[in-house]
Amino acid sequence: MAIISSQIKISCASLAGFPSMLRSPGHAPQPIVSRHVAVIGAGAAGLVTARELRREGHSVVVFERGDQVGGTWAYTQNVESDPIGVEPTRTRVHSSLYDSLRTNIPREAMGFRDYPFVPKDDPDRDPRRFPGHREVLMYLQDFTREFRIDELVRFETEVVRVRLAEEEEKWKIKSKQRSMGLELDEIFDAVVVCNGHFTQPRVAYIPGINDWPGKQMHSHNYRDPKPFRDQVVVLIGNSVSAFDISWELAGVAKEVHIAARTVIDETFRKQPAYDNMWLHPMIKDVCEDGSVNFLDGSIVIANIILHCTGYEYHFPFLETNGIVTVDDNRVGPLYNHIFPPALAPRLSFVGLLWKAIPFPMFELQSKWIGGVLSNRFTLPSQEEMMEDVEAFYSSLETFGTPKRYTHCLGDNLVEYNNWLASQCGCPAFEDWRMQMFLVTIKSKLAHLESYRDEWEAQHLVLQAYEDFIKHTSEQVS
Repeated sequence: MAIISSQIKISCASLAGFPSMLRSPGHAPQPIVSRHVAVIGAGAAGLVTARELRREGHSVVVFERGDQVGGTWAYTQNVESDPIGVEPTRTRVHSSLYDSLRTNIPREAMGFRDYPFVPKDDPDRDPRRFPGHREVLMYLQDFTREFRIDELVRFETEVVRVRLAEEEEKWKIKSKQRSMGLELDEIFDAVVVCNGHFTQPRVAYIPGINDWPGKQMHSHNYRDPKPFRDQVVVLIGNSVSAFDISWELAGVAKEVHIAARTVIDETFRKQPAYDNMWLHPMIKDVCEDGSVNFLDGSIVIANIILHCTGYEYHFPFLETNGIVTVDDNRVGPLYNHIFPPALAPRLSFVGLLWKAIPFPMFELQSKWIGGVLSNRFTLPSQEEMMEDVEAFYSSLETFGTPKRYTHCLGDNLVEYNNWLASQCGCPAFEDWRMQMFLVTIKSKLAHLESYRDEWEAQHLVLQAYEDFIKHTSEQVS
């Protein structure tokens, strides 16, 4: 789910040091090898990674704790026992989807490069350019069947621990089969982490919250607006999904108050077309009498605070002896957001980057990983990779970019994907795909509530279908 906000756009645009990480290695070729590789997660990233690894000749096992493919796109009405998602012992739910969610990227741009996400001639499918989440899940199911990936997946199998094995340059994985309770220890040559990053809620700090009598919830546990009927809701966040949810709530809630960092003039105002929705600056504090005090001095007596504040990277199963850490949502050190230099290529990550076009990026990242593992592609030395990582981090500090934006791709989207494509010997990122992305951003800013149903750049759709037909013809030949 690509999330766009004006604040993030400014922060991401400052990552001028990003290209320093995109250096091409130049080392002598090594013998081609096949490795035994574990893939953690059978969402979009894990599925395409499994396919690319098998195409490269590796032996692949995909661990999936759920009972189906799709990852976060496998919608469920179930929610966690702790609505705000901070209690460590809570019952956990992987998906963060709400019932009405639609994509915020056109389907043509969203799909894998060699498996287009086009409408199906089936009355049970969603043909819209920005389809609902069920259509995305069905697309991933189609992809799984087409490439027989399901035969690689161990469903209802949770990875309990991943640690360095006593055997040199190998990993020991402990997994637990949920229905039978069986635990298994296995040795793998390499591990690719594809467990997603829309599961562990990131919650805003609010002074006085421990004494505030109202309820709190994170959007991870939001499914539909019915529980909010006749409530006064304060919603924190300024992502597209935050505004989608706020409009839903306005239809049933007594009042909806949005607290957003993008309100730079620190004045609250009623939102057009809604008599019960207001936009505020951020929350200053909350009090025992139920009041929520905003930075502009306005006060609201609220029943519930809904945190639409994003997520944290979370790898509770991964033990690297401190080599890979998560610090203020920076997973590192990682070369090109994929390989930890000290553990490359035995450990890698797919899909950490955000403000991206995710599926085709997953495809390129996994192609590169597969080729590196087989020795078709060669990484720089550990020292060279660390130098690039440190230079990148230094550039972020120079531009005042917080650590939590380390994995924001933003304006470097085309450059990063084209660099990956060049490493893999693939065609460059299609211009129409990027233009669709940019047109969508522009349309969101102008018509945030209706942009999904007002697509006008039909020439880009035609370019996409010309590419799809060409690629299909090449596959047949």
